[in-house]
Amino acid sequence: MIKVEQLRDCAEKGLATAKREGAELEVFASWNELITVRLNYTSDIPSSGVQEPKSTQSFGVGVLASFKDKGKLTAGFGSESNDLRPRAVKEAFRRARHCRFFDSDFRSLPTPAGIPTLVNYHDPLVMEARDGDIVELGWKALEGALKAFKERGISKSIIVGGDVCVLKETIAIKSTLGIDDFDESTILTAAITTMVEDKGVKGTGWSTSTHLGQFNPGRAGLEAAESAIRTLGGQRVPSGLYHVVLGRQPVTELVSNIIAPSLSLFAVNASNTPFLGKLGKQVASSNLSIYDDGAILGQIGSKKITCEGLPTGRTDLVTGGLLVGFLANHYLGKKLGGSLITFQPRNGFRLHAMGRRHDAKAEVFPTNMVVEGKEEVSNEELLSGIKEGVYIGRIWYTYPINGLAAGDFTSTIIGDSFLIKDGRLSTPLKPNTLRINSNINHVLNNVLAVSKEKKATLVWAGEEVVMAPEVRVEGVRLDSIGETGA
Repeated sequence: MIKVEQLRDCAEKGLATAKREGAELEVFASWNELITVRLNYTSDIPSSGVQEPKSTQSFGVGVLASFKDKGKLTAGFGSESNDLRPRAVKEAFRRARHCRFFDSDFRSLPTPAGIPTLVNYHDPLVMEARDGDIVELGWKALEGALKAFKERGISKSIIVGGDVCVLKETIAIKSTLGIDDFDESTILTAAITTMVEDKGVKGTGWSTSTHLGQFNPGRAGLEAAESAIRTLGGQRVPSGLYHVVLGRQPVTELVSNIIAPSLSLFAVNASNTPFLGKLGKQVASSNLSIYDDGAILGQIGSKKITCEGLPTGRTDLVTGGLLVGFLANHYLGKKLGGSLITFQPRNGFRLHAMGRRHDAKAEVFPTNMVVEGKEEVSNEELLSGIKEGVYIGRIWYTYPINGLAAGDFTSTIIGDSFLIKDGRLSTPLKPNTLRINSNINHVLNNVLAVSKEKKATLVWAGEEVVMAPEVRVEGVRLDSIGETGA
C-alpha cells in the first residue's frame, strides 16, 4: 500500500520541479487497490463456492498543464504509471507539453473553491485488510444465501454467483493556482445473484458500506435467495400498457443508464440529451425530485474532494419536476456557464472500474444520486388502488434506443417481479418473458407516487450509487418476448 503522504510528497516535489518550465500546472497522484472475491456455488456440480481473491493495483501521476503560445492559451495532459518520483512528474509534463493543443473553450485550470465537508470518512481497517479477511466476507455472503434455501427445503439445482469487492482509493492533488489537498476513501460492495435452475427463477441482493463493521454481505446473500424463492411458479402476461411499480433496482438501472447520463453537461455539450434547452422547464411529474450529493456521510459514492481538487456537495437536478441543474466538471462548467447561470463543478472525477485513475483527465460522473418525492408514501400505499398492474423488481440490459436524446429505451424484466391484483402483489412473473419499451420522458412525467423507504443500490460496473425508492408509474409499455429461461 502507498500512503497518502507519499502521494502528497510526489505532487509537491514534482510541481516544484516542473513549474520551472513557465506553465500553469496541476499534478494529480493516485494509488488504488481493488480486491474481488467471486462466488461460484453450484449444488449439483462440485464447486469451490468462493474463489480466491483477485487483487489489482494501480498508481502513478498525471499532469494537466496550460501554456501561453503566441498569445493563445493551449493545454495538454500527460501521465506516468508505476512511478511517484519527481522524474515521473517531469516525464508526464513532457508528454503534456508535447500533446498540447489550442482549445477556444479552455479558460483555466481549476482554482480553490471552498472547504470540503467530509474529513476522515474512510475506514483504516479496510485500508489494512488482508486477502484472507476479504475471502471471509465472500463466505458470509454464500452462507446467507444457502441458509435461506435450506429453511425452505431447497437443496438441488441451486446456483449462487456474484462478487464481494473492496476498493481502496488514495489521491493527492496540487497546482500552481493554489489547490493543495488529498483524499482517502474505502468502498465495500456485495452483489449476489441466486438461481433455482430447474424452476427458472432468479433473485438478487445487495449490500454496500464504507466501513467494515457496517458491511453485511450475509444479508445480501439472504435477500438474493429469498427473492428467488418468492418468484417460484411464475407466469407469462400479454403485451400491453400497464400500471407499474418500479422496485429499487429498476429505478437504479434507469437512473444510472438513462437519467444521470442525460443530466450531465457532457451530454449537453454533445447535444445528446432529451433535456436539451429545457433548463427551468417542467420535465417530470411535480411529485419528483432528483439530486446528486457527493458529501453524504456513509454512502459509497461520497468523496471529500473531486479529482480536480474541489469540494463535493449537493447539485439539484430536478426539483418538483422542474429541470434546475446539470452535473458538471470545471471545464464544461466554464464552457457552458455564463453570467445568467453557473454550473458548480462538483462532479469532475477520473473514475475507472479500478478507482480514481492518474492516467485520465477529469470527466463528469455522478456520485450519490438521490430520488425522492414531494409527498412520499409507504410501500403498501404505493400499491393501493392498482386494480391490475405489474411490480417490476429486477431488469437488465437497459439502454437507450435511437440515441440518448430521443429518450427511448428498452430493458428486460428478469426476476423479482409480480402481477398486482387489487392493490396487492399476486402471482410471480416468469423471468425473461417481458420487455419494457418506453420513453424516459413518459416515465418521468407519469410518476404518480414515490415510496418513503430508500436503499443504496448499485448496477453492475456502475461508479455511482442511487438512493433508490420504489416508484409508481402509469401507462408503461410492456411487450411479451420469447422464453429463454432464467
